[in-house]
Amino acid sequence: MLLDRETSQLLLIDLQEKLVPAIDGGDAVVSRAAALLRMARLLKIPVLATEHMAERIGGTVPSLDLASGEVFAKASFSAMRQDGFRERMARRQVVVCGTEAHVCVMQTALDLHDAGFSVAVVVDAVGSRHVLDRETALHRMEGAGIARVSAEMVMFEWLGGGNDPAFREALKIIKAR
Repeated sequence: MLLDRETSQLLLIDLQEKLVPAIDGGDAVVSRAAALLRMARLLKIPVLATEHMAERIGGTVPSLDLASGEVFAKASFSAMRQDGFRERMARRQVVVCGTEAHVCVMQTALDLHDAGFSVAVVVDAVGSRHVLDRETALHRMEGAGIARVSAEMVMFEWLGGGNDPAFREALKIIKAR
């Protein structure tokens, strides 16, 4: 399955102020998520971010600069188990990144997959406090039929070709690692 910008949605899970500093490679995870966010906005792909109990963990890291309508508050580990979330899923293909890979990312991805969504988890834009938890979650998701992709794979698949009118601007995002 190739990702298509006409059917994709970007889902940023719990990239929050008090959580990201505890994540192994947290800065890199946020950097790749930010690149995906910029690309999604350039290509007019819907974006939704979750915040798990923001009153305790803080809001989304400021560098992601999300608009208020792009943020969904939750208390359930799986966003799919939170009232109103499913209705916010605008498209059938969901590109997932965020934290923690073995908790909220994995549970949400598995529930999305079980509900019939086509799910791709961005391996260089997900993290956990411990590497073993991240790797185990990625293997479990892959075993369940969730695609493992890199941020750059996603961006090139969304573009579709070098003749896209947004290609020059998109290339700046891709190269700004």
